[in-house]
Amino acid sequence: MDDLKSKYLTLIADAGDESGLEELRVQALGKKGEISLQMRELGKMTPQERQTAGPALNALKDEINSALIAKKSALGDAALDERLRGEWLDVTLPARDRPVGSIHPITQVTEEVTAIFADMGFSVAEGPQIESDWYNFDALNIPGHHPARAEMDTFYTHRADGDDRPPHVLRTHTSPVQIRSLEANGAPIRIICPGRVYRADYDQTHTPMFHQVEGLAIDKDISMANLKWVLEEFVKAFFEVDDVELRFRASHFPFTEPSAEVDIRCSWEGGTLKVGEGDDWLEILGSGMVHPKVLQAAGVDPSVYQGFAFGVGIDRIAMLKYGIPDLRAFFDSDLRWLRHYGFRSLDVPTLHGGLSK
Repeated sequence: MDDLKSKYLTLIADAGDESGLEELRVQALGKKGEISLQMRELGKMTPQERQTAGPALNALKDEINSALIAKKSALGDAALDERLRGEWLDVTLPARDRPVGSIHPITQVTEEVTAIFADMGFSVAEGPQIESDWYNFDALNIPGHHPARAEMDTFYTHRADGDDRPPHVLRTHTSPVQIRSLEANGAPIRIICPGRVYRADYDQTHTPMFHQVEGLAIDKDISMANLKWVLEEFVKAFFEVDDVELRFRASHFPFTEPSAEVDIRCSWEGGTLKVGEGDDWLEILGSGMVHPKVLQAAGVDPSVYQGFAFGVGIDRIAMLKYGIPDLRAFFDSDLRWLRHYGFRSLDVPTLHGGLSK
């Protein structure tokens, strides 16, 4: 054992690289290594011989292992020193310009809308983008013959032959989130529901996938007057104007009664939108008082509670506020477009600090 110890300690000390060191480890301690073979001989010895040879072999094995680890560490340090001597960097040189990531206008406007409604006590609710026919249509009082249910307007998921279960759809609005939130939390409630929605349409102002935010407020004494105030405050904050005039036009939506389209007074002088002044009107959203059947479908008693709902296209108000002419450009993945219309990543919208900087 003294000869083995002297032999391997000398070979380990003289090893020039880690591959050679590994070969020595296998030669000494591997499955068929010299020290390992000596360990196997213990079984042929008498108990008295094993009492002497066993501890000596274990001590030898530990010493060789320690020598291998120390040499490996020394070789690593030497390699690092050599690399540091060979590499050189002039830290006085100017740094290279690196492109900074931008926030997409859709994300920015979603954050702006969230900040405004959060200040009015609305929380954010989310739900699945693939919805059942019941949540997307039936619970919202949309009858079976309504045009929105046609396959030319709505994306239905594929069903296997013989599958007679109700179909699923890519949600056409975020209103199903309102139903799910009422089912889960009951009334009173005050939420906004931003997210992606899908409809079979594609032109300069429509895309098959777009973004929408809907609002819902349910309580015992909510009226259209509350709806008007909320929308006025939202428009003033979002377009950053001191005053705004809204016009409510009677309309029809299956899930609200009464229903109203909402226009804002504006002007288009020089092709630039100015909100709150001028003689023009611009439609921005739909709204109304939640239909009693919708409340019943969500498990809320319409004889006790009532409230309002509204919906606005995030892409549309982003186009209006930031002068973006074509909705399709939002989804073209053109970095030049994003660098022009994008927002700095650290500019978080707040009401006290300013929505858009």
